Amino acid sequence: MQRSSHPPAEAGLEERLQRTLARAGYGSRRSVEALIREGRVMVDGHVAELGARVDPRKARIVVDGSPVPAHPELRHYALNKPPGITTTLRDRHAGRTLEEFLPEGPRLFPVGRLDRDSEGLLLLTNDGELANRLLHPRYGVEREYLVEVAGSPPRSLARALEAGVQLEDGLARAVRAGRVQVGRDRAALSIVMIEGRNREVRRMLAVLGYPVRRLVRVRIDGVRLESLPPGAVRPLTSDELRALHSTTGLASASPRPRR
Repeated sequence: MQRSSHPPAEAGLEERLQRTLARAGYGSRRSVEALIREGRVMVDGHVAELGARVDPRKARIVVDGSPVPAHPELRHYALNKPPGITTTLRDRHAGRTLEEFLPEGPRLFPVGRLDRDSEGLLLLTNDGELANRLLHPRYGVEREYLVEVAGSPPRSLARALEAGVQLEDGLARAVRAGRVQVGRDRAALSIVMIEGRNREVRRMLAVLGYPVRRLVRVRIDGVRLESLPPGAVRPLTSDELRALHSTTGLASASPRPRR
């Protein structure tokens, strides 16, 4: 493969490739240098050389086949949305919106929605193409929910969710479902979906006779809620971003409005 340093960019915007990768979360300068020496870093279609300078706003940087979100204005966050928050940035009719939880910096928007009464993992970004792909069913992005329902459902409930439930807007089907815990008058279920229709999980369970008491989204693809407190926001890690790019087949990463 041809080796090439990145061509000159506008004065004042270039920086060493090592610095760009370290800022993007690919480890220390030393570990980043190792990636470059091993030929695992591509810049604009060429294997990068140690010491190359790039304009992170324009260069297409790839590590191990995955695009690097190097543009300094790119932002990707995970939010633990509390219940009672409307998934919108501004709405004069909503009591509380996402606006109060947004970190400072470039304007962000939510990837999909969680209804007002639901809680848990919500992704925030300013990469419109990534957001579009995460939401499109063709990419099969998994969304996992921990759901508390009234009653004591049998094991057959999971099979019914996986077989599909007819709703007014079409058949809804879980990729996987199972009982996590079952008590006398309530149970916890794990449900994995690849669609994000309005209140889909709640409606499915209502049709099957098990009203939802609490719904928490705990995972989107490789991003997990884990111990993030309600209302807290954290940046996505480079590993999480690589997983999202791999799932969606995204070949570039740059901030732009969602279509």
